[in-house]
Amino acid sequence: MLLLCICSLIFASCNSKQGLREIKKTHISMDTLVTLTLVTDSEDLAETASRAAFKEIDRLHILWDFFTDSSEISKLNMRSGISPMKVSEDTMNLVEKALMISHKSKGAFDITTGPINELWDFHKIIVPAESNIKERLRLVDYKNIEIDKDNSTIFLKKKGMKIDLGGIAKGYAAAKLEKIVADAGIKSGIIAVGGDIRAFGMRSNNMLWKVGIKNPRLQDNASEIMAAVSLTDRSVSTSGDYERFFISGSKRYHHLLDPKTGYPADKTICATVINDDSAVTDALATAVFILGPEKGIELLNSLSSEGIIMDSTGKIHITEGIKNKVEYIYR
Repeated sequence: MLLLCICSLIFASCNSKQGLREIKKTHISMDTLVTLTLVTDSEDLAETASRAAFKEIDRLHILWDFFTDSSEISKLNMRSGISPMKVSEDTMNLVEKALMISHKSKGAFDITTGPINELWDFHKIIVPAESNIKERLRLVDYKNIEIDKDNSTIFLKKKGMKIDLGGIAKGYAAAKLEKIVADAGIKSGIIAVGGDIRAFGMRSNNMLWKVGIKNPRLQDNASEIMAAVSLTDRSVSTSGDYERFFISGSKRYHHLLDPKTGYPADKTICATVINDDSAVTDALATAVFILGPEKGIELLNSLSSEGIIMDSTGKIHITEGIKNKVEYIYR
């Protein structure tokens, strides 16, 4: 059976055109590996562009760090139920995109799961008490976020509400980094912020970028990359139950929590989504994972997106628009 999931990059050997090379730069930010692969004939230009990009993603991380009291998002959370707070343009834009996906997915994606997220500890392997989850679920509802664009303010209407932007921030950052390196003079490349990938322009051999799809349940002697899609000027994001998880009592507990139950969603092993907007792609991957294949594909179709979903039994579901564009590397 073919197993498909999380995106990684595949680089085949190629002859560069007009002296262009693919120069890779890496950095740790937003608690993940950030990789820039930039097409240029100048090492100096690649260095300048990557420094500017890494500075920007570090700024965004400081702005939205859920676990740091001094971040803008933490200050907003502290004001919940008290008064609106003026926020930066990036925070306003990101929350607005998040609410759009929350509305379209009927709450499957919800940034107000902060109080629930705090209960789960995937390092200490702690399953929260059911009573604690039920108590905090009353604080989870994206409809209680009030935006005032004219005054650049956001208000969390219930005391104790907390928003966590972890399910959309990396995608948003990938789009910002593309703009920064493009402004520096890089015309093509690929940005990878963890499992959120943005490809733009063409490779140094004038071919499309190839994004690999990985087996989420690797078996002995199995190929890590199971399939691939070729694309440009599009974004790819994956959500999977293998990213942060622990096993307790033979049950897998992972970090992708259903906003309606407070427990890990159980309909999906992983979901890969393709869309033009990196932030939307990031949030959609989470929403589709929570919804499962049937409702997930309906959501993707409604938003002109493509996707590859592995359900809880290992069966693969693919949107019609991408079925003939998947390259099977290993069966």
